Amino acid sequence: MFVTASEVAIDEMGYAMSRLDIESDLFDVGNAINEAGSSSNRPNRPLRKVDDEIAQLTNLRSGPPDRLRRLMPGKQQLPVSPVRMLAGREGNYSGRGRFSSADRCHMLSRYLPVNGPWLVDQTTSRAYVSQFSADGSLFVAGFQGSNIRIYDVDGGWKVRKNILAKSLRWTVTDTSLSPDQRYLVYTSMSPVVHIVNVGSATTESLANVTEIHEGLDFISPDYRGYSFGIFSVKFSTDGRELVAGSSDDSIYVYDLEANKLSLRIVAHTADVNTVTFADESGNLIYSGSDDNLCKVWDRRCFIAKDKPAGVLTGHLEGITFLDSRGDGRYFISNGKDQTIKLWDIRKMSSNTSCNLGFRSYEWDYRWMDYPPQARDLKHPCDQSVATYKGHSVLRTLIRCYFSPEYSTGQKYIYTGSHDSRVYIYDVVTGAQVAVLKHHTSPVRDCSWHPNYPMLVSSSWDGDIVKWEFRGEGEEPASTNKKRVRRQYYY
Repeated sequence: MFVTASEVAIDEMGYAMSRLDIESDLFDVGNAINEAGSSSNRPNRPLRKVDDEIAQLTNLRSGPPDRLRRLMPGKQQLPVSPVRMLAGREGNYSGRGRFSSADRCHMLSRYLPVNGPWLVDQTTSRAYVSQFSADGSLFVAGFQGSNIRIYDVDGGWKVRKNILAKSLRWTVTDTSLSPDQRYLVYTSMSPVVHIVNVGSATTESLANVTEIHEGLDFISPDYRGYSFGIFSVKFSTDGRELVAGSSDDSIYVYDLEANKLSLRIVAHTADVNTVTFADESGNLIYSGSDDNLCKVWDRRCFIAKDKPAGVLTGHLEGITFLDSRGDGRYFISNGKDQTIKLWDIRKMSSNTSCNLGFRSYEWDYRWMDYPPQARDLKHPCDQSVATYKGHSVLRTLIRCYFSPEYSTGQKYIYTGSHDSRVYIYDVVTGAQVAVLKHHTSPVRDCSWHPNYPMLVSSSWDGDIVKWEFRGEGEEPASTNKKRVRRQYYY
């Protein structure tokens, strides 16, 4: 069923339709969008466009050449039809004689992965982590307890590796696959990160029985605190380092070549729920915490111990996840204030002197709904470029991402949600372009294939399902799994 953004409404939990809030004088008001939810009487809010450098970059990455739009006959509208794009290629309107990367993204980004779902796997355990490898040939899913599965995407989604993790506390909190896809690290509420050789021929990987799961100790020699747990871990682009965020308010960097901890930063005043490298250089690190702050750390110029290069304020509640655009400038964060925020690190400040003020309500996101009176609050010193609303961030550290550069030009932001859905937003307009509904429990993680219009969502209901773009009446490729009844709208 096709409906416009202004016609979609979410009726669970009283969350209104998505909107993009811009706290800057540089942005112009666009068309209005209807925000009515079944239990919310909010007035209509204007939908504003991001009139910023990232809007220009996104359009350059995912838009057709202006010459094609000006000279080709027909209406000058976006998106340009495939027929006009093909005619423009034959007429060499781009001046290249072929599709550019932006032309390719413009063609592919209109085919969103919204058809389905098709069942990949079904378990009795909650799914916490799910990610494609860098080339899309492998898919990793981590479940509550001690089970991690690696699927061969190109081989019909067969289980290539079934990992029974070692010495876990509570659950698998995060996993990360090395860039060369030879090793996987997994974490729990423990200071020891385990690394597994996933390139071996053994399918069943039982820790230190069928295979060695080497333990990397993240406790520094001078550490005198309690035994902490790790919420987030990421490989560097070159595969030589790991960065981790922990429950002792710190960031850790582990040197895999030297096999030792190389850096510990007391980064925040609360749990560090998420960390990531900003770009390929590995010099910049982004962190997000339950102290509501995002921080930028430049390893080339530590002015003082534990002092960040800059701080970004704007979230009213703790931050659950960060994703970098990969350019060392922009990143997004998911917050317990039920928003995703887009950040430009060139707007960061050197301190956190802005006083948020006394909160007039008490709540705990682990078991309470977000207070209705808090949904329209804004941080008095919000430094974010844009704010996206519509999904819900409750019960668990729900994750959000930029869509792939290769196929979409990072034109979209997508996220899991407590209300059992996956939401896809347009980066520039903030429009909610798709909502995927199948699951019956929170969707903690989801992953978009780096090259194809395919998205996989994983939920606390134990289902791992994939969404794809397919032609009318076309059946999915055989995966030796039953097809799930289609339940989606956009």
